[in-house]
Amino acid sequence: MSETESTPCLMEAPEELVRAVGEFNRREWFECHESLEELWVGSKGEIRHFYQGLLQFAVALYHWRDGNYSGAVLLLERAAGHLRHVQAVCQQVPVQETMEAADRLREALAALGPDRMDTLPPHLIPQLRLLPPRGNRAA
Repeated sequence: MSETESTPCLMEAPEELVRAVGEFNRREWFECHESLEELWVGSKGEIRHFYQGLLQFAVALYHWRDGNYSGAVLLLERAAGHLRHVQAVCQQVPVQETMEAADRLREALAALGPDRMDTLPPHLIPQLRLLPPRGNRAA
């Protein structure tokens, strides 16, 4: 078994993840959830936490847009919790950066509260990044 087979986080981003990142960044959060669910179902261990964290991050933003304050805050907390079980970079996604973005968004929503959540500054709506594949990263 190769190192990438035994550690799925070392693999390049699969097509479904690349699609999900694009959907997330276009604010197609429900569609992103659907794409990530394909990967999450049947996954185990660290990679399951990774996919579930990203999936819950997308659903949290979907709830925020729909005005569901409690759902958004709860899922942002859960998303960051799952991502804490994942190494710093997984399948080209900078996990630490993503987790910090979820935490910042949750803190901002908590400060605004349910009555003002629609005034969230646009710069706090995060984007996901894909790093170059491991073999293509500068030393």
